[in-house]
Amino acid sequence: MKASTELFDLVQSLTKSEKRFFKLTSSLQSGEKNYLKIFDHIEKQKVYDEDLLKHEFRNETFVKHFPSEKNHLYKLILKSLRSFHSDKTISSILKQEVKNIEILYRKALFAECNKFVTRAKKQAILHEKFYYWFELLGWEKLLLEEAYEAGKFDRNLDELIIEEQEVINKLRNLAEYQMLYSRINYLYRSGGFSKNEKERAMVDEIANHPLIKGKNTALSSRAATICYYIQGLCAATNRDYQTSFFKFLRVKTILDNNPLLKRDLAKRYVRTLKNLLYCYIDNNELDKATETIQMMRLLPNEKGFGSIDVKVKIFTSSYIAELMICDRKGTYDKSLEIAEEIIEGIESYGQKINKEQQIVFFYNLTYVYFGAGRYNDALKWVNKLLNDNEQTLRQDIYNFARLFNLIIHFELNNFDLLEYVIKSTSRYLKKQKKDYQVEFLIIKYLKKLIKIDDESTRIPIFEKMTLELEETFKNPSERVVLQYFDYLSWTKSKAQQIPFASAVQARQAELG
Repeated sequence: MKASTELFDLVQSLTKSEKRFFKLTSSLQSGEKNYLKIFDHIEKQKVYDEDLLKHEFRNETFVKHFPSEKNHLYKLILKSLRSFHSDKTISSILKQEVKNIEILYRKALFAECNKFVTRAKKQAILHEKFYYWFELLGWEKLLLEEAYEAGKFDRNLDELIIEEQEVINKLRNLAEYQMLYSRINYLYRSGGFSKNEKERAMVDEIANHPLIKGKNTALSSRAATICYYIQGLCAATNRDYQTSFFKFLRVKTILDNNPLLKRDLAKRYVRTLKNLLYCYIDNNELDKATETIQMMRLLPNEKGFGSIDVKVKIFTSSYIAELMICDRKGTYDKSLEIAEEIIEGIESYGQKINKEQQIVFFYNLTYVYFGAGRYNDALKWVNKLLNDNEQTLRQDIYNFARLFNLIIHFELNNFDLLEYVIKSTSRYLKKQKKDYQVEFLIIKYLKKLIKIDDESTRIPIFEKMTLELEETFKNPSERVVLQYFDYLSWTKSKAQQIPFASAVQARQAELG
């Protein structure tokens, strides 16, 4: 059985400050510390090797019960991290305050307990932490009972009950928005854009929900950010980028005007900027997109944005957007420089980059090398993507990667192989429930092109292919395909016998 890497992953995730704190707190403990020996050796490993560890400690008694020693170390590291981060987020602060309240209450120090409750509740209200607010109201009711028994009747229980009902309503309202968000997020994460009538109907159902369509339905700023975010995702899924832009801009405005909420919802803020980036790029406002990328990369300097998960989100979102901008401009030499930084980042962050972002990176790296004319490198990255057995996540990218794969093989003159790949791709696409006709148009022409050896004889076919594509792309539903690959620039480059990058730049000039 393969050894678990959970302890290794945790140790490798620690920052220098966290490691220093762990060792400092460990030094305060008396007795032999076998766990520190294990920690030091794991820290030095680049790849986890448990057999090597056991060999290192072969003369130690504790190696006989190594799994329990590892488990002990894991728990000690988590305990150290809890202490280290106890005042880093409002949730951890409120959690500590509730513990303090419970201790003071059990010791019958009711006056002091009441001070802690009042202070903590003020923070819970400011940060819209409704679960903690509700819990603190429970403590207030207990303290009120004690006050009544002590003969103090300066506060009415009815006030607390009314306040409690208000908090329950806000909690329920927030929970309902979160359920709606889960539904639209699932649709977007699984397939990207809504690709058929059934999926469009599902998006419309969410978009027309009373909590989403109605006015003033959100009972808190926290709920309002989810409401506008859902509206933005619904619009983006249906390719309405103008509406999407204004909805995501509204989310950004709410969070900018509520610094405490912005800090607590750091990842939502980064995701909002990412979606605004896509809107700018779709509208060809590339300078504004570049400014937004710069703004995003400065966020780790702000409080609440320094955690590793937020940094990873900033890395993936900003670099993917930067590649998209280069694709639009046809500046593939610059893309190659960015690609090297991305590959280093992928190696550095490893599994901290989620599966969806890996998929998007692989596809965009394929595009980079294709645009630069490095077709073998492009083939390597598209194969890395297609060899994955992912069955649910971002099937839109997997589908278009199959089409992209055909074009890469065409550029490599792999015509014998291409004949077989075209057949398998065609069978696969026919099984997919989507409305795009462009995919079958591309396949139709590739079947003709691979039967012709003479380059000049292919030119009129590419010219005809370009005209048919232009006609097809008049349908807004079909134009979404251009966001995955610029098929028009490719066919024009082949018809005019110019580099793909030059054709992209010419098309960009036409768009203005």
